Amino acid sequence: MKRKWIDKKVLILGLSKSGISAARYLSQKGADCYITESKPMQEKDKKLIEELEKEDIKVETGKHSDEFIDGSYIAITSPGIPPKSEIFQRLKEKNIEIIGEVELAYLEANAPFIAITGTNGKTTTTMLTSHILNSEYNAPVCGNIGVPPTSLLEEKLDYFVCEVSSFQLETAPTFKPQIACFLTFTPDHLDWHGGLDKYFEAKISLFKQERQPLYAVFSGADEKIYEFSKTYSGGKFIYAKELERNCCYIKNDSIYFKKDKEEEEIIKLKEISLVGEHNYQNAMCAIIVAKLTGISNEHIRERIMSFKAVEHRIEYVANINGKSFYNDSKATNPEASFVAIKSFEGKNLTLIAGGRDKNTDLTEFCQNYINKYVSTVILIGEATQRFKENMEKNGFTNIILANTMQEAIDISMTLDTEIVLLSPACASYDMFNSYEHRGEVFKDYVKSKL
Repeated sequence: MKRKWIDKKVLILGLSKSGISAARYLSQKGADCYITESKPMQEKDKKLIEELEKEDIKVETGKHSDEFIDGSYIAITSPGIPPKSEIFQRLKEKNIEIIGEVELAYLEANAPFIAITGTNGKTTTTMLTSHILNSEYNAPVCGNIGVPPTSLLEEKLDYFVCEVSSFQLETAPTFKPQIACFLTFTPDHLDWHGGLDKYFEAKISLFKQERQPLYAVFSGADEKIYEFSKTYSGGKFIYAKELERNCCYIKNDSIYFKKDKEEEEIIKLKEISLVGEHNYQNAMCAIIVAKLTGISNEHIRERIMSFKAVEHRIEYVANINGKSFYNDSKATNPEASFVAIKSFEGKNLTLIAGGRDKNTDLTEFCQNYINKYVSTVILIGEATQRFKENMEKNGFTNIILANTMQEAIDISMTLDTEIVLLSPACASYDMFNSYEHRGEVFKDYVKSKL
């Protein structure tokens, strides 16, 4: 339900894309907006802050002052700020309501949301779903993918196709999409949430009784999600598993869709341009959403065939002297790297891994993926020593250490290998500004060798 914002003091936590978008939207609606950022101002922020202040949006950096906080009607938080943070506690003590930017967009929107969540696979599935729906609707991507949904509120949309992280769900208490999809669940963000169980609770909050979507879409390939789906009482579809009704699955080298008990062939696997079993699963999820929103089979097939891989997710870069280079910089945890590594089963594979360590268990990574599918590992970044020790402990010793991304690529070019895959299994912040920055450095240097 839309609120009246005229002359309301609104506090925005964080000088982030989502925070800036929320501030600009609310300022246009008459609110008095204050952005508070705990980090000191950087040189790159100066021009942006000047622009915001010209728009009558106040900005402070390096602190959360009482001047900005006191008297706030509501606080809109950026997804990266954990609920246990000091600023959250201060706001709660002052009885100031805290919501996220996704929640704000949902409350203000005139079109339904399609929400896509999961540890891995969100971005590709969100992009593919939007690509298919845009054959007949106006259904842009937004959310955790980098486009704040509040930036789309003034557009005439049919759907918001929203990638939603567990962080965003924590601060979206009434967010109720028309269709909600749960793709994968593996350990991640455990420090932020306070443990694996709380992380899972954050994900399944999207499906709680009071906010049940019209349809829920669950993975049948993820055991934990599939078991949860059995307890779900609302309308639901399962993908990656053939059931008696309401499912999407692979049979006879094609993807089939079944609503009630009526089966339809949608697309042959050989017609899908994306690499790997995980991408077939992403496609199945997108197909279900497309069918539920009324997209024709012809348009679904055409759009899947024309879809290009998401940047930084098993993205083909170049072939140099018989070696194919792939950028999978978006793999910021070991489970995301599993998917990429297995995609090249049967190939002589060199893996570039490492970065800022998330301290997740590496046993499965080493035993079931490095040992089985990888010929050589080149390690970079802060996680180098722990990754090396774990690989050696599990019997893998063909490890080379590099000081920079460029050095790792140079080394890979001297090896007898078919595939060079950057799939770090780590965060990027030790050496790069983001996983996107890391991927761009990889791609630029590889292309410089052409």
